[in-house]
Amino acid sequence: MIGVAIDADLDILDFLGEALATHSPNLSVLREDEVTDPQTVEFALTFRPADDAFTRYTGLKAVVSVAAGVDAILSCPSLPKDVAVLRVEDDDQALQMAGFAAFHVLWHHRRMDLHLEDQMNEVWNRPQSGRSPAERRVGVMGFGLMGRAVAKSIAALGYPTASLSRSMPEPSEPGIEHFIDADRDAFLARSDILINVLPLTQATRGVMNADLLAALPQGACVVNLGRGEHLDDAALLAALESGQITGASLDAFENEPLAEGHPFWSHPRILVTPHTASAPEPTGVVLSIKDGLRRLADGDVGDDRLARGY
Repeated sequence: MIGVAIDADLDILDFLGEALATHSPNLSVLREDEVTDPQTVEFALTFRPADDAFTRYTGLKAVVSVAAGVDAILSCPSLPKDVAVLRVEDDDQALQMAGFAAFHVLWHHRRMDLHLEDQMNEVWNRPQSGRSPAERRVGVMGFGLMGRAVAKSIAALGYPTASLSRSMPEPSEPGIEHFIDADRDAFLARSDILINVLPLTQATRGVMNADLLAALPQGACVVNLGRGEHLDDAALLAALESGQITGASLDAFENEPLAEGHPFWSHPRILVTPHTASAPEPTGVVLSIKDGLRRLADGDVGDDRLARGY
C-alpha cells in the first residue's frame, strides 16, 4: 500500500522511518514532496494535519493517527466524510499512562505535597492514619485502551475503582465498578480522586466544569491526563479556592506550552507536568498502524479502532 506522511508540526518519517522499514516493509510511505501521483495514495499518517492536508488525495481509504489522539484529524476541514480514521492502539503507551496515573493517585492520597513542604522546612511529621487504599475511591472517566489500563492498575493497588463510559464495557473488568453516562452523578459522588482519560470530542469539550467539580465529594482531587480542552481552568481554580477540590494533577493544557505567569504554575495544590503521561515508541506505533490497515482491508475494524463518532 502507498501512504503519505502529513503533519503540520512533526516529521513523521524521521520518527517512524526506521520502524516502518523494519516491521512493515510492504508499506510505502512518502513525504508530501515525494508524491508524484496523489490519486495512488491509499492512506495518510498524521497527527495534527493542516486544514487542506487531505485535499490532493482523492483515493484515500484511511487516515491513521500516529498517536492515541484523533481530535485534530476529526476536526480537519479537508477530511473526506467516507474515509476511515484509525486510532493507534499501543499497549506500551497504555502501560505508561497507567503507571503515570498510579503515581498521581498515590501523590494525592498520601499528600506528598505536604511531605515536600516538610522537607523544605526540616519538619519530621508522620501522620498515623489515612494510608490504606480503601480510604480513597478512584473514578476513571473513559474506558478505552488507556482508561482500561489505568483502572486496572489502580484497582490492583487496592483502591476501590470505578469507570465511566458511554456504554457498559465488553468485557467488563473484575474488581472495577462500571457506570454509564446516564449514571454520571452517582459515579462522581463516589470518586474521591477523579482521573480523566477521555478523548476530546464535541461532547467531552469542557466536561470538567464547575458542575462536575461540585458533584465530586468535598475535598476530592482531580487528575487530567486527557486534553486541556476538557478542563475549565477558572472552575478548577475556584473549586480549589473554596476547598471543594484539594489537589489537582494536570498533564494537558488548552495552550501548550503553558503560558508564563499562568496561575497553575505557582498554585500550591496543583502539580503541573508537560504533557508527558505517555509517549509513543516507533515500533509500537508501526505495529498498530500495520494491524489497523490489515483489519480495515479485511473489513474487521470495529468501534475500538474507527474513531468517527466516538
